[in-house]
Parts: sequence; C-alpha cells; structure tokens
Amino acid sequence: MSRAGHDVDERRVALVDLLDRVLAGGVVITGDIRLAIADVDLVQISLRALISSISTLSTSLGPATHGALEPPDD
Repeated sequence: MSRAGHDVDERRVALVDLLDRVLAGGVVITGDIRLAIADVDLVQISLRALISSISTLSTSLGPATHGALEPPDD
C-alpha cells in the first residue's frame, strides 16, 4: 500500500496473534518513576516485569528449575 507517495508495508496483526508472539518469546518491561518537588527527588521507584508463558520460561531456564514452575500436585 502507499500513502501520500510513501511506500508503507502495513500488516494487520490480530490481538491474539500478538499475544501469542509475546508469550512465545517473552518480554521484559522496565521503567523508572521519580517523584520530585522543586528539583528535590523524594521517591524513586524502579519497575521490572517479565511477561512470558510458563512453558517458554521453563524451557529457557532448563530442567533444573522445571519442577519449581509447576503447581504442586494435590
């Protein structure tokens, strides 16, 4: 497709396909929040989140931690 003289390759991705790709590969999200008044830092928070499926995570970590990621048997 072209838009206003520019060649743009647009691919529409369904939300389910995007979620499948994210869970299959895993995503790490990081961020920093800083609360300051008059250029004086009062609070600083560092955030880190890992989003992945259990099967992808257990495959990445290896067999030593495989049992630790599974729910206990009742």
